[in-house]
Parts: sequence; structure tokens; C-alpha cells
Amino acid sequence: MLQHFDPRQLDPGQFDPRRFDRDLGTPARLSATQVELTIDGQAVTVPEGTSVMRAAALAGITIPKLCATDNLEAFGSCRLCAVQIEGRRGYPASCTTPVTEGMAVTTQNGKLAKLRRNVMELYISDHPLDCLTCPANGDCELQDMAGAVGLREVRYGFDGANHLDAETDDSNPYFSFDPSKCIVCSRCVRACEEVQGTFALTIDGRGFDSKIVAGQHEPFMDSECVSCGACVQACPTSTLMEKSVIDQGVPEHSVITTCAYCGVGCSFEAQMKGNQLVRMVPYKGGDANHGHSCVKGRFAFGYATHKDRIKAPMIRESIDQAWRTVSWQEAIEFSAKRLKEIQAKYGRESIGGITSSRCTNEETYLVQKLIRAGFGNNNTDTCARVCHSPTGFGLKTTLGESAGTQTFDSVMKADTILVIGANPTDAHPVFASQMRRRLRQGATLIVADPRRIDLLKTPHGGKTMHLALKPGTNVALVNALAHVVVTEGLEDHDFITRRCEPEAYQQWRAFISEQRNAPEALEAETGVPAAQIREAARAYATAGNGAIYYGLGVTEHSQGSTMVMGIANLAMATGNLGREGVGVNPLRGQNNVQGSCDMGSFPHELPGYQHVADPAVRGKFEAIWHTRIDDEPGLRIPNMFDAAISGTFKGLYVQGEDIAQSDPNTQHVEAALSALDCLIVQDIFLNETAKYAHVLLPGSTFLEKDGTFTNAERRINRVRKVMPPLAGKEDWEVTQDLSNALGYPMNYSHPSGIMDEIAQLTPTFTGVSYKKLDELGSIQWPCNDAHPEGTPTMHERDFPIDKGHFAITEYVATEERASRRYPLLLTTGRILSQYNVGAQTRRTQNSLWHHEDVLEIHPSDAEVRGLRDGDWLGISSRVGRTVLRCRVSDRMAPGVVYTTFHHPGSGANVITTDNSDWATNCPEYKVTAVQVEKVSQPSSWQRHFQRFDERQQGYLESAEAALK
Repeated sequence: MLQHFDPRQLDPGQFDPRRFDRDLGTPARLSATQVELTIDGQAVTVPEGTSVMRAAALAGITIPKLCATDNLEAFGSCRLCAVQIEGRRGYPASCTTPVTEGMAVTTQNGKLAKLRRNVMELYISDHPLDCLTCPANGDCELQDMAGAVGLREVRYGFDGANHLDAETDDSNPYFSFDPSKCIVCSRCVRACEEVQGTFALTIDGRGFDSKIVAGQHEPFMDSECVSCGACVQACPTSTLMEKSVIDQGVPEHSVITTCAYCGVGCSFEAQMKGNQLVRMVPYKGGDANHGHSCVKGRFAFGYATHKDRIKAPMIRESIDQAWRTVSWQEAIEFSAKRLKEIQAKYGRESIGGITSSRCTNEETYLVQKLIRAGFGNNNTDTCARVCHSPTGFGLKTTLGESAGTQTFDSVMKADTILVIGANPTDAHPVFASQMRRRLRQGATLIVADPRRIDLLKTPHGGKTMHLALKPGTNVALVNALAHVVVTEGLEDHDFITRRCEPEAYQQWRAFISEQRNAPEALEAETGVPAAQIREAARAYATAGNGAIYYGLGVTEHSQGSTMVMGIANLAMATGNLGREGVGVNPLRGQNNVQGSCDMGSFPHELPGYQHVADPAVRGKFEAIWHTRIDDEPGLRIPNMFDAAISGTFKGLYVQGEDIAQSDPNTQHVEAALSALDCLIVQDIFLNETAKYAHVLLPGSTFLEKDGTFTNAERRINRVRKVMPPLAGKEDWEVTQDLSNALGYPMNYSHPSGIMDEIAQLTPTFTGVSYKKLDELGSIQWPCNDAHPEGTPTMHERDFPIDKGHFAITEYVATEERASRRYPLLLTTGRILSQYNVGAQTRRTQNSLWHHEDVLEIHPSDAEVRGLRDGDWLGISSRVGRTVLRCRVSDRMAPGVVYTTFHHPGSGANVITTDNSDWATNCPEYKVTAVQVEKVSQPSSWQRHFQRFDERQQGYLESAEAALK
């Protein structure tokens, strides 16, 4: 009787990381039709379309392979995977041969063994015989396959033509390319095309002369390669090899954790030697990234062990004094004493705290709990104030929940993709690769952005449209799009009738139908031709599935909240909610900005977006926390700054945020920080905020802690400690110590206990636990009795507010407008190689790609001013002045300039103003009226910055020298 294997018998609820360790050779196929065949006498049932190789692997039968891997489509070039199939001639490649009903496959016999040895012998005849000294020794597929096929000799010798003298390309800082070891399997080329979507690699030549080349025969560093690492991961030899492995050797064990960069939330294997991190390898069991990565998550982890790390607590009486290194106990006692003295003198509301979007959910939860219970007020806020707070307000108002609606995988079912104010290839590169895959399959792309982004240049993509609107006119544009939908009868009336408030809809419909919202009426305001707006509206509304993805180019405006509501209106009007392939999807900037909001970081909301004014909500928390909670919302970050300058706010605890660099109107922020009697900063480096601190507490990196992050798709992922904290404490332990010193007891022994408390108090987290996360791999909230394993797609049947609410989105032009004095509009953004304020990435080799912030200016604007690439430019706004180098670029329209903010000395936020969103105080980073002129020296602020930085760095060096 045949032993029968059916992969459908695998229990999907039993999460085991080892399930994803094995390479099954070719990608999975989804089909309702099952096919039964026999492989080496064993009956196997798999979905139709599955390759023979994968079917064999699922049954536990290994077929040798070199060119095949299960994240790439089959190629069939190495011929090592040849099999025999009953009734067929020859030896077909198992990777490219799909199963058929009743097929009988033989994977091993004498003929196949001889064939495979002959194939392997040819490969080895043109390969260096340096296995013992090769950095891939013990981790090389070519070496493994040579053993698997039983190769014992090479009859051809090494005297003929070969590639053994090919020169190594070491131009990339993170990996080397040694073509002498290349077997031209094309896995790297296919990974660059299929996984990353950059098409930076190709095979040049034919036959024996075939070779892998980057770009136009360029070094990797000079080519279009984005250093995502997909080619390195795909390489079966040491041709493409991480330099960290070359230096340190092959890792010995690994821990699965979550990346601490952007909001995609990629899962990684941290591959270790003892406590030393050798490399980060994207984990193919990761639900957000499926084994892909970007240059930051894959390679830019060196900051964790950088010499600049703060290794011990430090205190000082004044920012004009040197630091004094002290014990943890003394630093905590000093902090608590200062805070108590301030409250005794200035009152309970005179202190507050800022949570971090880079720390874990558990750590963020504890900080806001410390503030509410230990400080006795609601003066808590987070960096989401300056990025996605309008998302929370706008989506809560219209859809009833402050988060995106879909999984990242949902984009693979979208027919039209509308990207507004986002640059995914730079800010969310792994998701951008998935989006590009869908574009190559034929989806239509619409981009609404003042700047032409790389997504528009997707190789082999479908139809694209660029709505190059003027900065500050988002609401006018979304109203014009909605006007076309309504006036041309493109609404989904069935969805609106079933799912939306009828009265609110009728009011909105009457408003949006007015002629003043027509594309023609708003063309001069937006700068987008009416015909383009109409074409885009039709493409989105008539697509089978229309999906909207947006970023900070939506929220960081004076009408950010209005725009988010406008986006939700558009999705509801067209019925693009509640299923896969559609939705409203905010692309969160930092790794846990979603989690920091979920955990109650805002001054008016407790964890789970529960308002502090609700007595029932407060009662629930008070019963668990054993203390009274103030019923009045506390201060937002801008309010804290204003109160500090006025003298009523005197103490601030900042965990893992650099408000001195990231917040607008830098000189105003610096004045506020200078006015504080006690600033406590908890971070891994002496950042710009810490230079104004009285207490500097060492932070811990994501590699040094346990916890969870929540990504942009509401996915809760585990963060697992891979090495001990450099300064001896995880961040949550420091917060707990401070709370205890202030007199409010906290006695957690592990972050899992904190999560258990979160689940008790937060309706959307009721079913979340570390045990369930380990079983399922990840969970998308809400996770509760109604959704015990989470909710991949939101609003499938109804909304948390029952019916969707159409909001009136009146366009109000920003006060920040171009004028004779300031004729240009500045907008800001991010770049691939750097992250946020750059504190982490600037301390890695990523700075080779972006070592300074520059100002991009249109050729016509540059010509009028006599500017050339590399010139020093003075950029002035109504609040400040800074100097950056010029880069002439036609990515923006005339009248628009662009820069990034990754380097503190650039002073990008010296010139951004304190204009903000009407509902949330989110700053209007994306619209600043400026003038530009050629200069020859730094601005006065930059000169002051340099002097202040040198002095503060000197104070730190003195303290560290004393410690030695």
C-alpha cells in the first residue's frame, strides 16, 4: 500500500519557524483543483500548477538543484534537477515541469545519478577549488550539491579556458561580487527582477562567455543596484557574499525578530556567533516581507554596536556643564527628585513625557502609564503628532477606526493603485517591490505628488498617470476626483445604501457636486489639467478593485485631517472598502508609529483610542492601575513647547525621540528645551535633543530587547532579544525604575506581562498574547473573541461606527503661500539609504549614498538664479535660514523645491514653520514658502549649531574618558 502525503493536512495554526527553513525549489501555486501523482512510489496530492520539484519536496523527497529556489519562478538552466517521468522521453527538469494527474516520477536511479554528476563536473571544472578558505564553506549550495550527487573527481582538468582570474568587485560596502565563483545560474538576475523589481543585473554574452553584469558593465556601487540584498540571498555560491560573513565567518545560530526601521515591519533572522551579530537575513516566513528586505534592514545594523552608543547613565545640573557618569540608581533617583521638585513648585501639570515610535508597544504603554499614573496628568504625546495624527482623526471620523484597512498582500489584487503623497520605493521599499510586482502584472498606477517618484518608472509596468499637483492643494484635488465620480454616475450605490449614513451621504453629495469642486474650476489651484483629473477619477472608480496608499504628503498639511477624510469619502463612494485589493492604506513612517498610537500615547486617548473623558473607560483603567486618571486631555507637543517658553511647563521625559531635529521651527524647539528645569532623555546616542538634557539614560536597540512592534497594516510582530543590552537594562525596565522612584509601583518581570495587561484593557488586543504570536507568527488587530486570529481586512461587513460617515471636506488654501519675497514652495521627504533623523543610518555605511541633505531645484528656477549643481544655496523662510548644496532636477515643477532632513546640521526644520493641521496640530512640513540664493558660507544657525555641537560632544567625551 502506498504511503500518501497531502500538504493540506498541515495545521496552519501551528506556527513553527522551521517550517520556512526548507527551500521547496519553486513557488507555491494556488488552485482549487488538486492533482494526485506518484513520486518514487509515494502518492502525493498537490494543487494544480505545482512543479514536480515542489511536489517532491513537500513529500520529503529532495531533488538536487542549483538554479531553483522557491521565491523565484522556475528557470530550468542548471539541469541538475532532471527526473524521469513514465511515458515521457528524456530527462525533464523537475523545476519547470508541472504535475499532471496520474504522473509517475522517478527522482533517483543510476542514469539520473550519472547525468547529475556529469553536470556538476562541468560546473566544478570552472570553479576555484578553495572550499576550505572560502567564506561560504559550510553554507554553500554548490558544495552541498557536489556532495549530494556524489562527485568525486573532475576529469576535465583546469588548464583550458576558464573564468578563474575574473576580478572581484568590492565597490559595495556591504557585499562583494567575485565572478570567478559564478556559475551563471541567473538566480541573482531573477531576484533583482522578480523580487526587487529594479532590473539592475543582467546576463551578458552567450554560452561560455556568459557573465553577470551590473548596469552597463559598471561596479555595483555605480549601477542602479539599491543594495536590497536579494541577489546576495539568492546566490548559491560565494559569488555574492556579505562582507560581514567574510570577516567574521559563517553564523552558528539565529533568532527571528522584527526590523526597527520603517513601518513595513519586516521579519528577519538575526544570524549570530555567540552574542555577535554576523548578518540579518530576511525571514521568508515573515507575513509582511515574505523573505525580502531593503538596504537598511538587511545591512544597516552596525549602529547597534557603534562606538557612539551611550553605555552608562549620566547627569548634570545644567546644559552648560560636563556630564557626570553615575550608576543607574543615582540617575533614577536624581530624575525622580527633579520631577517631584518641579511639581511641588509649579503644579501637577508642569511635567510630561513623549513616547517613542521606535520603541516596542510594551515600552510605549509603560511610558504613557507612567505619565498618567506616576506624573498624575495626561501630558503624553508621541512623534505621530508630527506625522500621522491626521490619519487617526480622519479615519476615526469617517470609518470608525484609526488605522489602515488592508494587508500589504492585498495590493496583489488591486487593479488601479492610487498613491498620494508617498514615495514607497524610498520610504517603504519592501512594500514598493510588491507593488511593482503588481504593476508589472498590468495594474494601473496613479501618483498624486508634486515630485516625480521612482514608482512611475517601474520597468515593464502598466499604465501610469502623474498628477503633479501644487504643494498644499491635496483637498482641492481629492474633491475634484470625487466630483467626477459623483457627476459622471460612477458611485457604487449598492455599497453606499448598505454601508453608509444616508443623511451624511446626501449632504456630502450635494457639496461635492457643486461646480466649484469640478476639475475645471480647480485646475488653476491644483496645477493639474482637468482632463488628467477626470481620467484618473474614472480609472480609480471603474477599476474592479481600486486601492489608495498615502503617506506624509497627505497628513503633514494644514488640511491633513480634511484630506484623510476626503480619501475615505472617495473610497466609500466607489465601494472600495471591505475586501482584498482595495482600501485606505496609510504608509506609516517609523517601525512602531502605529503601535505608539494604539498604546495611548496621545493626550486625549488611553490605549485602544479610548477617550479619557469617558468615565467608564477611566474606571476600567483605574481598577487595574489602582490610581485615579485625570479626565482632562493633556498637552500636545506644540503646547508643551509653548508652555515651556512661557514658564509653566518645566520637566520632560523623552524616550527614543529626537524632537530637536524632527520637529518644525527648530529655533522655537531649542528655546523650549533650553527653558526646561529637567529634561530626561532616554536614547542610544547623544542626539540633538539630548544635548539639552540634564539626565541621559542609555537606551537599548531592538536587538537588545523583547517586545512587539505594530506595522502599517496593524500587524503585531514579535521582537526577540538576540544580545544583552549594552548598558544593562531594556527600555521598559528603565521606565519601571523611574515609576517606582516616583512612588507609583510597577513590578513587571517580562514584557509578556505588560502585553497581558494591554490585552485586559484594550478591546482590539483582547486576544493578543506572546503565546498566540509565537503560534501564528503575527496578528493583525482587532484580535478578540469575534476575530480570535486577527483581522487581515477591516470593515468587511460593517464599520465600528455602524455606518460609514461621509464628511464635508471644504478646501481652505494654506496660509503658507508663495509671494514676491518667498516665491518658491519647499516640500520635504525621505531617501532610501537614510532613516528619519538619521541617528541610526548615519552611523553605518549607508552614508556613502547620502552623506548630506541637498536642495533639489527645477532647471528653470536654477537658471533664473544662476545656480549650478554643487553650489551653496541660502534658503530663507519667514522663520529661519539655512544653507544646502544645489541639485538641479526636473522631478518637480517650476516653483517647487525639495529636500530631506536626515542630517542635523542641514537645518531643514530651521526653515519649516509652525503652521499645522487644524484638527491635530500636525505640522505643515510639506508647504513652506522660501527664497533661494547663491551663498558662500553657512547660515548663522548652522554656525551656532556647530559650536554648540562641539561643546556638547566635548562634555560627553570628558564623561566617557572619566569612565575609562
